[in-house]
Amino acid sequence: MLIIGVVVGAGIFKAPSLVAGMAGSVEWMMGAWLLGGVISLIGALCYAELTTTWPHAGGDYHFLRRAYGPGVSFLFAWARFSVIATGSIALLAFVFADYMQKLLPLGSWGGLIYAAASVLVLWAVNARGILAGSSTQSWLTALEVGGLVLLVIAAIYLSFGPAPAVAAAAAAPAAAPSVSSFGLAMVFVLLTYGGWNEAAYISAEMRKQRDIVMALIVSIVVITALYMLVNWAYLRGLGFAGMAKSEAVAADLMRAAFGPTGDKVISALVAIAALTSMNATMIVGARTQYAVGRDWPVLSKLGMWDGARNTPVHAMSLQNITALFLVFLGIWTGGGFRAMVEFTAPVFWVFFLLVGISLFVLRVREPDRERPFRVPLYPVLPLVFCATCAYMLWSSLSYVHSQSLGGFNAAWIGVAVLAVGFVLLAVVRARSRAAIAASSPTH
Repeated sequence: MLIIGVVVGAGIFKAPSLVAGMAGSVEWMMGAWLLGGVISLIGALCYAELTTTWPHAGGDYHFLRRAYGPGVSFLFAWARFSVIATGSIALLAFVFADYMQKLLPLGSWGGLIYAAASVLVLWAVNARGILAGSSTQSWLTALEVGGLVLLVIAAIYLSFGPAPAVAAAAAAPAAAPSVSSFGLAMVFVLLTYGGWNEAAYISAEMRKQRDIVMALIVSIVVITALYMLVNWAYLRGLGFAGMAKSEAVAADLMRAAFGPTGDKVISALVAIAALTSMNATMIVGARTQYAVGRDWPVLSKLGMWDGARNTPVHAMSLQNITALFLVFLGIWTGGGFRAMVEFTAPVFWVFFLLVGISLFVLRVREPDRERPFRVPLYPVLPLVFCATCAYMLWSSLSYVHSQSLGGFNAAWIGVAVLAVGFVLLAVVRARSRAAIAASSPTH
């Protein structure tokens, strides 16, 4: 439920029309979504080896620390804290607010009220403990999956009516897209599949370590099946041409099936999807800061664990306070904040690629380590995963380099985030050495 909740977000309600336009035909479009599932499964198998061999609440942070040392892992933790996790929570809060305003408008301050309330309510739920957070995740994910099934039902309903799009669905020519066009389509596909790696952060809390392997595999298979079904629904209800031209493909399908009521239904579905991803990100996001607190004495308060609730209490509080601050920052800056978070995508892909490479590094460095699960077809599958991450890094860099924010090239935003991380690393190292020196006996 956690993995599905993180992955299946608002993207599946928007990305399919973009992918259809770039793929150029039904066959290539459906092939892109299937390929996205296969690549995600390959990545999940790589993570399955890492998480079962080195289970740790720090997840990616821990793998990076073992492979490259404390400097690289600290920079990752900073990037995750400053934009990846906290920024995602804030952006999802805005998505929730946008769609709730369509359902129950609260005036000019409605966006802020809904966004801040979503963070506070989910924070209160997760502060009660992992059982409360995971139970909420299960219910939200069930509602979210039910909403996707409703899209399929809408398409079946239209199939029995006089919808002209049904006949047009099979009329698209099977022309092959250009390499660049299909590559861009895969960027959107893989972004929609993104988030399954968050399972690494709960690996240490699994009763049986090998259960994480089955959780990853089953989740990716279920998500792939859902995405294929939903794309079939869009195709069946709107036709390929209508799907490719749609600005809001899910809303158009629901409107065609249920009239004006469809707009309300899709707003509720996207709001639920945003809450589901927010809750999952809250659960896993704070665990990185907890791991940092365990490794760096000067940040030891972050490393406190509430045994009764099974939560990193201080790390979660810091994370959610920061997310609230970013919500208010987003209200103040408008679209600039959203762009700032989106333009840090290359930072994410740099570290994702480094995690993939760490599998090779740790195989060489710790060959005798017991591995409950080994990636099949090693080294072929890990190389495919690393090549995919490298391509996504190149694609995100190309996109960011062509954008600007406030008159500056957007590529500098990621550089600025890492630069601040280097400064903080130097400060934390210096204070940690001073703390160790102060506590050691005088000879």
